[in-house]
Amino acid sequence: AFSPDVHGETTMMYLARKIKELDQRATRLAHGLPIGADLECTDEVTLGDALLVRSDM
Repeated sequence: AFSPDVHGETTMMYLARKIKELDQRATRLAHGLPIGADLECTDEVTLGDALLVRSDM
């Protein structure tokens, strides 16, 4: 697992490409906003990720 910052995301994307070249599967842990999070204190990347992976209720 990598930190959800720019360096962690870049490393993850690089490794995912290399793993796919080996015909293997790469997965990532769930990420986003925890229940009860204060949106005023949430950074843009975390909020953006949470919006991208939202699901129907």
